[in-house]
Amino acid sequence: MNPTDTRNPDYFHKVVDCQWACPAHTPVPEYIRLIAAGRYDDAYMVNWKSNVFPGILGRVCDRPCEPACRRGRVEEQPVAICRLKRVAADHKSDIKSRLPAPVAQKNGKRIACIGGGPASLTVARDLLPLGYDVAIYDGADRAGGMIRSQIPKFRLPEAVIDEEVDYILEMGATRRFNTWVSSLKDILAEGYDAVFVGTGAPRGREANLPGRKEAGAHIHIGIDWLSNVAFGHIEKIASRVIVLGGGNTAMDCCRTAKRLGGSDVKVVVRSGYDEMKASPWEREDAQHEGVEIINFMVPKEFRHDAGRLIGVVFEKVKAEYDANGRRNLVPTGEPDQLLECDAVLVAIGQENAFPWIERDLGIAFDKWDMPVLDQVTLQSTAPRVFFGGDAALGPKNIITAVAQAHDAAVSIDLFCQGRDVRQRPAPHTNLASQKMGIHEWSYSNPVTLDLRHKVPTLDVAKALKSPKSEFELGFDLKLAYAEAERCFNCDVQTVFSSKLCIECDGCVDICPVDCITFTDNGEETELRTRLKAPAENMGQALFVSETLQTGRVAVKDEDVCLHCGLCAERCPTGAWDMQKFLLEMSHAGQS
Repeated sequence: MNPTDTRNPDYFHKVVDCQWACPAHTPVPEYIRLIAAGRYDDAYMVNWKSNVFPGILGRVCDRPCEPACRRGRVEEQPVAICRLKRVAADHKSDIKSRLPAPVAQKNGKRIACIGGGPASLTVARDLLPLGYDVAIYDGADRAGGMIRSQIPKFRLPEAVIDEEVDYILEMGATRRFNTWVSSLKDILAEGYDAVFVGTGAPRGREANLPGRKEAGAHIHIGIDWLSNVAFGHIEKIASRVIVLGGGNTAMDCCRTAKRLGGSDVKVVVRSGYDEMKASPWEREDAQHEGVEIINFMVPKEFRHDAGRLIGVVFEKVKAEYDANGRRNLVPTGEPDQLLECDAVLVAIGQENAFPWIERDLGIAFDKWDMPVLDQVTLQSTAPRVFFGGDAALGPKNIITAVAQAHDAAVSIDLFCQGRDVRQRPAPHTNLASQKMGIHEWSYSNPVTLDLRHKVPTLDVAKALKSPKSEFELGFDLKLAYAEAERCFNCDVQTVFSSKLCIECDGCVDICPVDCITFTDNGEETELRTRLKAPAENMGQALFVSETLQTGRVAVKDEDVCLHCGLCAERCPTGAWDMQKFLLEMSHAGQS
């Protein structure tokens, strides 16, 4: 293998698995260390720069960072990264003075953001400090989009939404609320220099089954029903409720139904339990509240009596896999099953809807009626129009919408300056030694097996009495510190100098996870088998040094390294050093 090029910032970035997995590339270990130090304002601002909505995402993020957490490979329990983000939001002081103030001198460029959800708000957050005049259009009377309308208040209180949305609006955004945009052509005719479409995926998928029309008064599209609950139009539901679907929206529906009077609430899913799209913690919370989850059942018919819903007929299926490992659901041959109910909530997916975008504007759409976009710049085939969030590449989650909006804002800024939108500014990186003495580092690095701390919650009986009582109470400061200390500080890298190494093998002897090996070089696949502990995760690169004096190379398996620093402490020549790698992604206005 060739020596590892650690000058490429992507190398160390990929080693910080949590940050690499986060779509917005939030510097996770950095803000966790700040929380452990009691610097909650600083931790909040690190988050605010990357993910824009720390208090919101600290409660409802899909947490792509946590499955990537290195701690999970040691104990199968990752650090509670998401809930630590909430700690920074809950315990910060007034940080308004640290936010960009409205710009007195505008740059003369006008941007329209269609939709007031997280994507449009992120674009506004990035462009307003640069002097752009940003107008946000939304049909509701307040910004927030699906954050406000579709996430139940027992998961995300209104006050948290108001606070973080207002941080952006108060930077000088022009508010075009209570304004339903029915024509993109009309918006373009107003002379905007660029238009950002962040309208989400507003249409819930239908379940067009026999009986749907006749029993329609008792069958509701999940996201629409959640919106009606959020805005106070619905305050109760029938006793027996069936929720169709296995995603997070289905979990929100069933848990909300329990709070509105549903005593017998079932979620019925066509896939297996482990294949459900809902996050594991969402499923667990639903079951904890008395929701029954039934798997491998496909709905066939809404059974009714003169329009009064009686139940849903299901076909039982099982999973079979072909030679390529593709799953097919096939009937088991068992009799169909009728599950009795009084109401059905359909949460089987969301779809995009662009009836308001005229097809003669030069915007190409694909066979799924989605805009054809440059995957990097998010620019459409009409150069002035950019997309982001669920409206761009289909329904995903809030943190992906934020990440795409950052990218779109970079593109809009470049476009308005007449520059090539594909010539992106590079991210900012830095490496700094953490050595404070021969055996002392500037970060906490003990090798511990502390288990993940559980987030305190409201008593279930009390929680089910109100759809607005927040269920998760968050970490107190003592628990927050204990959980923050579980972080391995994966951004503090083991940096190796071949010239200083005398091949004493002291680092090999002291490594607690056997991730360092001195051996002859070879082809990667074969070399991985010769390490002290075979490196089986091909998705994470090996570190391979330059050839040493004996002709051997030092190889480190980055997959299992704990970043404890014991190799650097043991090394008599300082060949190993612990250096903090900080990466900040490029945002609009950076060169």
